[in-house]
Amino acid sequence: QVQLVESGGGLVQAGGSLRLSCTASGRTFSSYMMGWFRQAPGKEREFVAAISWVSSSTRYADSVKGRFSISRDNAKNTMYLQMNSLKAEDTAVYYCAAAIRGSLFNGIRGYDYWGQGTQVTVSS
Repeated sequence: QVQLVESGGGLVQAGGSLRLSCTASGRTFSSYMMGWFRQAPGKEREFVAAISWVSSSTRYADSVKGRFSISRDNAKNTMYLQMNSLKAEDTAVYYCAAAIRGSLFNGIRGYDYWGQGTQVTVSS
């Protein structure tokens, strides 16, 4: 079992920045694919970014490319999402997730463990 806990959400003005963290506990984390997803009110959960724990390869949704950066610290079992130039449309609950197998192109169903989510609100 893997437990995931997100932190770092909050209220920020448009154009501002936030850094989300996802700390994992439980099983060894080194071989897991990790991802960030988000869900806005009335919308489906959508992919934001993913990172391979071993190789550090990354993938981003087109909507955040160039503004968001995903990274991880293996020693701390923690993944980060640096969010810059935030827009009102980035407002959502952000979830981190871990996948036992698959690739950077895993969809929602390809992830096995989920955090409880952290709210990000961007005021315009």
